[in-house]
Amino acid sequence: MTTAVAPSAPLTAEDRCDRCGAQAYLRVELHAGGELLFCAHHAREHGDKLKEVAVNVVDETHKLTNTPATTPSAER
Repeated sequence: MTTAVAPSAPLTAEDRCDRCGAQAYLRVELHAGGELLFCAHHAREHGDKLKEVAVNVVDETHKLTNTPATTPSAER
């Protein structure tokens, strides 16, 4: 299995987890063809099995921790 850091087609907010419909941060290309998309939660939950069936994995979960912090607006 290969983990790609910078995919040729990045995942977007429109890409949804095949398990629950949340935003997908992991794309798994399968030995049998096709692909599956997972949110970070389901990627962790099914990680061991995914490693068995994956040809390639695009992991963009780093986007979850690299978001800029927001500050609350000042009260008026």
